[in-house]
Amino acid sequence: MISRENYKSIKETLGKYPIIVVTGPRQAGKTTVLRNMFSEYRYVSLENPDIRNFAVRDPRGFMDEYDDKVIFDEIQRAPEIFSYLQQIVDDNNVMGQFILSGSQNFHLIEHITQSLAGRVAIFRLFPFQFSEMKEAGWLSNDLATVFTKGFYPAIFERKVDQDRYYADYIDTYIKRDVSQLVNVQDSRSFGNFIKLCAIRAGQLLNLNDLARDAGISHTTARNWISVLEASYILFTLQPYFVNYGKRTIKAPKLYFYDVGLLCHLLSIRKGEISPLHSMWGNIFENLIVSELTKQNSHWSLHRDYYFWRDSKGNEVDLLYEYAEAIQTYEIKSSSTILEKMFKGLVYFKSLTKDQSTKPILVFGGKKGQKRTDFTVLPWEKVS
Repeated sequence: MISRENYKSIKETLGKYPIIVVTGPRQAGKTTVLRNMFSEYRYVSLENPDIRNFAVRDPRGFMDEYDDKVIFDEIQRAPEIFSYLQQIVDDNNVMGQFILSGSQNFHLIEHITQSLAGRVAIFRLFPFQFSEMKEAGWLSNDLATVFTKGFYPAIFERKVDQDRYYADYIDTYIKRDVSQLVNVQDSRSFGNFIKLCAIRAGQLLNLNDLARDAGISHTTARNWISVLEASYILFTLQPYFVNYGKRTIKAPKLYFYDVGLLCHLLSIRKGEISPLHSMWGNIFENLIVSELTKQNSHWSLHRDYYFWRDSKGNEVDLLYEYAEAIQTYEIKSSSTILEKMFKGLVYFKSLTKDQSTKPILVFGGKKGQKRTDFTVLPWEKVS
């Protein structure tokens, strides 16, 4: 088992909070990490119907039995015990008493906000990031392979066929989680909706157009997007709203946490994509944005990422603020560096003047460059 990037942060924080929460998408490796790296804790899965019944029917008796150094997996399945956890940690004032894990962000965070605010440190674990894949020798040099295999641990650790894995993942996890969060009466319509989201990866999200194409209401489309975000399937990147004298785009952009799942939804199978594919650039952009999102979470960087685009089409793919500066990224799938790739970065820097730091160009090639005004990074070294 490879060491996950956020293990050190979790371990260090364990002695500072009574409760640690680890959340993230299903099959991202949460259970493996917690059971192997915190072996001194008892492991209790609330997915087990007998254990869940005990917790739901008799939460007081349940917490009497599991009252110290316990990992509660899929904790949102038994919300009845949250108030008892609060009472126990308030009475004992013991740090690192409980570790909670769950894959439904909406329900989990809702219960934490209601019962455990101020008592927990929250970590998010996603499928492998580049550095973890490199450590294990699993990161391919071929982008087409990277795109279609994705980053879910089972595909690499258990050598599961990726096409079968993602088909099962959609049927077993996405549809089950969704049914618990919202009443989806027509699973076929929802399946079509997810595929329509995949077609829009790396693009501006227009809910009206998405709802029309899916044959559902605007309200339903908004709710379904929220559910997919809560289940860590996709996420939206918000636009940067600072006014530099030009009208800026206000719609968010849509991305998937894993490009392997994205390719499967696009009906792209292994060996079936090349740089000539119409979605190649979008998938590459999704790959880089999702990688930076994983790093942000796993390394506890606490960055707020945005994109910027004005009404004339000038754009910066990704940026974040720190101190009084702005770090910008341009993401291009080409393996050849062309001067026109820097256009958006140059224009944005002219608007922000001294506020912008050295812009970064991330491209699909293998050798970076240290230019006077730019940093050029090959895709696998992005940070």
